[in-house]
Amino acid sequence: MSEVRTFTVAPDDDGIRLDRWFKRHLPDISFAQVSRWARTGQLRLDGKRATPGDRIEAGQAIRVPPAEPAAPEKARPRRERPPLTEDQIAFAQEVVIHRDPQAIVINKPPGLATQGGTKTHEHVDGLLDALQFEAEGRPKLVHRLDKDTSGALLLARTSRAATFFGKSFASRTARKVYWALVTGVPSIEDGFIDLPLAKQPGTGGEKMHVDEKEGLPTKTRYRMIERAGNSTAWLELQPLTGRTHQLRAHLAAIGHPIVGDGKYGGQDAFLTGGISRKMHLHARRIRIDHPDGGRLDVTAEPPAHFAESLVTLGFDPSLGDLPLDEVKFSETAEGKRRATSAAAKARRKERKGERRSRGRG
Repeated sequence: MSEVRTFTVAPDDDGIRLDRWFKRHLPDISFAQVSRWARTGQLRLDGKRATPGDRIEAGQAIRVPPAEPAAPEKARPRRERPPLTEDQIAFAQEVVIHRDPQAIVINKPPGLATQGGTKTHEHVDGLLDALQFEAEGRPKLVHRLDKDTSGALLLARTSRAATFFGKSFASRTARKVYWALVTGVPSIEDGFIDLPLAKQPGTGGEKMHVDEKEGLPTKTRYRMIERAGNSTAWLELQPLTGRTHQLRAHLAAIGHPIVGDGKYGGQDAFLTGGISRKMHLHARRIRIDHPDGGRLDVTAEPPAHFAESLVTLGFDPSLGDLPLDEVKFSETAEGKRRATSAAAKARRKERKGERRSRGRG
């Protein structure tokens, strides 16, 4: 617009600030531009200089100078996903262990990240185009596994399924079962680890640690499947909360780091005798309500290095799948929090009722 314009204040705008008038009627003009016009005397009310904070009256004439040409916006380069190679497509489809109209479950191999990062170029998210199959769009990630953790990873094939699964994870109704080899043998064979976790200072959020003051409530159920003398135990793990590196940090905190997890266990996390130095943490099973009714219940076979370690240590792989007993919600950290909140609310109601009773007396 290259010409000066004049507007008459309508009755509906009587009494509002001038800058508010611009927001109502000329929203493309920024507050900074209105202020510049005011400073240079180009903005006028009934011929007099005006400021953005002036109150206007019905019938007044507002002189608006020509709009300044907008600086050309630099178009952000659109990041195109490179087309997948035939090998990448074949690899992505080979790791699928379940597929239905709403969900896909893959058996994620160790060493493959779930999502990309600054130095991470190979990841599940980059392979999702290969898993579209007959659906209208590529599947969506609904949870994550650490790069070095293998196993069952759920993908949603529709937006409805993504929302449904997301709520299941948020409400802790989804059940995830992990297998782990740990150094040493826990003194309690069937127990809970209830230690609050927080990001460890100085690690850029890349590592968690137990923090009784600042940590978030974190709870893990574990059961021993077998032991190899006093050196190693094969555990089933069920995270009852969903913190970053929860299982790894919890096992290290009780003195039994996961085999191969040097980040949390240091040198104590490695075994001799030909046992692989790779991480021995595997998402064995996922059970979750299905958007179309019923339940999705899928198990994933462990990777080669984990399976070999089981045999080397004399464990019987057929013993690994323990009955999935139902953990009462009241036993979880979230259940305790809600129960505490409900009890406090009940006490407040009781006190309020007592005050009313005394007032009537």
